[in-house]
Amino acid sequence: MSMDRQIKKKKWPPKKIATWSAVAIFVIVVLYLFIFKLSKSTLNVQKERLTISLVRQEPFQEFIPVMGIVEPEDTFYLDAVEGGTVVEIFMEAGSRIIKGDSILRLENTDLLMTIMWREAELFQTQNNLRNTQLQLEQRRLDLSQQMAQIDNMMMQRKRVYDRYSELVKENLVSQHMYELSQDEYEYWVKRRELTIESQSNDIQFRENQVGALTDSLSRMENNLEIVKSKQDNLTLRAPISGFLTSLDAKIGQSKQRGQRLGQIDVLDDFKVVVGIDEHWISRVEVGRIGTFDFAGGSYQLKVDRKYMEVTDGRFEVDMVFDGKQTEGLTRGMTLHIRLNLGELTEAIVLPRGGFFQTTGGNWVYVVDNEEKYAEKRRIRTNRYNTQVYEVIEGLEPGEKVITSSYESFGDMERLVLK
Repeated sequence: MSMDRQIKKKKWPPKKIATWSAVAIFVIVVLYLFIFKLSKSTLNVQKERLTISLVRQEPFQEFIPVMGIVEPEDTFYLDAVEGGTVVEIFMEAGSRIIKGDSILRLENTDLLMTIMWREAELFQTQNNLRNTQLQLEQRRLDLSQQMAQIDNMMMQRKRVYDRYSELVKENLVSQHMYELSQDEYEYWVKRRELTIESQSNDIQFRENQVGALTDSLSRMENNLEIVKSKQDNLTLRAPISGFLTSLDAKIGQSKQRGQRLGQIDVLDDFKVVVGIDEHWISRVEVGRIGTFDFAGGSYQLKVDRKYMEVTDGRFEVDMVFDGKQTEGLTRGMTLHIRLNLGELTEAIVLPRGGFFQTTGGNWVYVVDNEEKYAEKRRIRTNRYNTQVYEVIEGLEPGEKVITSSYESFGDMERLVLK
């Protein structure tokens, strides 16, 4: 009698073993990758080596630090109006000077010779004018005498002609004699007319000569005055009262026309000349306010003039005192100025630090409340000054941020603070 044998079912069939093995391998791989990634993105750092700053909301004003040089508000440059050789120096650099004071005198031999030549030419023209005027008057007298003779002869011939006109009617004179007297009279009448016309043309010509010489003489006199004024310009005089800051002249030196000889500063008021990086040329406007500290106080300056010319990557502005001028300033002093670029507004701000060189203000490490770790977070910054950055996205007041350098952190997402 045959009996059926019960077959025991295997607890771990190959298929199940393969399935669980695959799951186990997958979990192991995931755990490995997670642990590897976590270890790669986390870095332990010493807390005492970090600078942790508080994000605040407070009044913010954008400004840039600039340096300005104190200069006199009014400066007059002394240039040689005429060239020449320095023969006398009346004032030395560093002297106080009054308007009209003589500073130095030049000598110009060519100019002196020109004056002498023009004076001789003027004298000759004056003589020619006087001679021409005398000739004109003499000619007028001669012509008057000539006209008197012609008028006398014409009157005599007219009397003869009139007498013969009566006598010929009574046949007391011949017709020939009458016609002869008539011809002589008409001749003198015609001669008188021609003489008047000739004299008129002659007088007009001589009067034109006198007029031309008079005009020429007037021009010569004006030219001589101009040349003499050039000689006066050889003496350099102070155009204003002030301080003769510099004088570039020595006895015997030759100076050209237009050459800079010196400078006069008016020390009653000062201005500040500020050089600024061309990056800010569109932001710096006339009227902008700057502040500086001096002798324990804070003072304000205002941009008075802006020069658009850029030299070596910088442009200049003139700043004047906004209010009472500061006592104790001297020419050439350097001032450290905070030049405002905008109005005072409320903003979320983050103190400046070395982190910005690494992140460019695009992300920071935000610290938890207990200061045990810090995580990377993207932010957006906008304006800034020497103290803080304005944060417009990514941070809230009261949060803490690592603001020291990030150079040793690499690309870590998380920092563990020890």
